[in-house]
Amino acid sequence: MLFFKKNIALVCMVLALAGQITSANAAKKMYRWVDDNGKVFFSDQVQPKDVKHRRESLNQNARVIEVVEKEKTKAERELVKRLVLLRKQQEAIINKQKSHDKVLLSTYRSVKDMEVALRGQMLAFDSKRKVVRGNLNRLELQLLQKQRKAAQYERDGRSIPANLITDIATSKAQIDSTYMEISNQFQKKKRIRQEFENDISRFAYLININREDDNSGYLNVKHKAANELGLFICETSVRCDRAWVSAKQFIRINSTVAIDIETDTLIMSHKPYRDNDLSLSISKMNEQDGSQQLFLDIRCRKSSLGNALCRSKRVKDIRHSFNDFIKSTLPASENLE
Repeated sequence: MLFFKKNIALVCMVLALAGQITSANAAKKMYRWVDDNGKVFFSDQVQPKDVKHRRESLNQNARVIEVVEKEKTKAERELVKRLVLLRKQQEAIINKQKSHDKVLLSTYRSVKDMEVALRGQMLAFDSKRKVVRGNLNRLELQLLQKQRKAAQYERDGRSIPANLITDIATSKAQIDSTYMEISNQFQKKKRIRQEFENDISRFAYLININREDDNSGYLNVKHKAANELGLFICETSVRCDRAWVSAKQFIRINSTVAIDIETDTLIMSHKPYRDNDLSLSISKMNEQDGSQQLFLDIRCRKSSLGNALCRSKRVKDIRHSFNDFIKSTLPASENLE
């Protein structure tokens, strides 16, 4: 009986040890990575010198169960931080456009309603202009009368009274101020008309197409990443306006879906519907130093094939060509201000 008990204990110890060995083997992972020279490595341990490489964890059936991306450099990490901030800024632009769309759809029932509202605002501006113009005529007549009176004093060989000189100076200042008011009203009327016309075009588009919300954001970068991330830095505001026209053509050439939104600060094509679709957008962003930048963003469908497309050389080449394309369409050396 004692011998039998000893054998049972021995068997249990062997089974426990075998279980530990099996568990250790099962827990052990196999890693695969490629070094800078293109050589493929397989190992159950990753040496410190190889941590920087992108590596895959494999199970016992050699199937990939985890992927650790290539270690980023300090410059790349700093760039990622900036992109996160700029994406938020771009999302703000897109959300502002979406909010404006909702206002248009809730305020107006038809394009005709908008055209009536536009005519009403234009008539209101014309009425104000007539009032200001009438004031200007009155001020100019008063100035002429005062100047004639001053001339009469000079013909009579008398000194022009100080209060008359002051009145003439005051009238001239009032006339200058009135001309400035007329100019400001003209510019405001022009701006209101342009905004209304843009809203009318946008409203007509919105009521004739079914659209789904897309919360994707957009990026922007600094000089050092211009080619890498698709950026054009404007030297002047006029040059930026010219670049904006070229940017729209760039989207038409490279995007596989049609343009969805077009404003003064954002040109965005529809979201990608198929795995091989490329959706491009370009946004104009104001920097803290007063300069402007045009940033290109490329979106792919949210699928395994779409993600692979966005990581492909094709997309990288499109992004890298953006800056050169814009530059090639602009005058090489010209005073644009």
